[in-house]
Amino acid sequence: MDAQIGGKTIQDRQAAVCEKYGSSIVFPDPGMKAGLALGTFHLMPIRGVRVVPENGVDGWYIYGGDHSEDADFYKPVHQSHLAELLPQVLPYLALAPGYNFIIDDEGYEDVWYEPGTPA
Repeated sequence: MDAQIGGKTIQDRQAAVCEKYGSSIVFPDPGMKAGLALGTFHLMPIRGVRVVPENGVDGWYIYGGDHSEDADFYKPVHQSHLAELLPQVLPYLALAPGYNFIIDDEGYEDVWYEPGTPA
């Protein structure tokens, strides 16, 4: 994940977001998976929550619009595909477990820490 955006690497931008919000830096492992609600990315806002990694999932669960309790809401997707699917979330992906974010396509951003956050 060393691609450049605006003259900075993704990891530089991720580290800056972590510093801004007081998070330790936990870079995502491109070999692990995230839980993505694939059919919701056209909906705003986009929300992400990171829980403790387990079973090959790095802890990220990301969706657009409203959350659903449907068992098949999230699909496993390798981290390496996020740059193509949802480039706008890349700066947030080094936030530690317990962090949440909300962004939209008009520049809104909210990031907070909530221990024990469920997906």
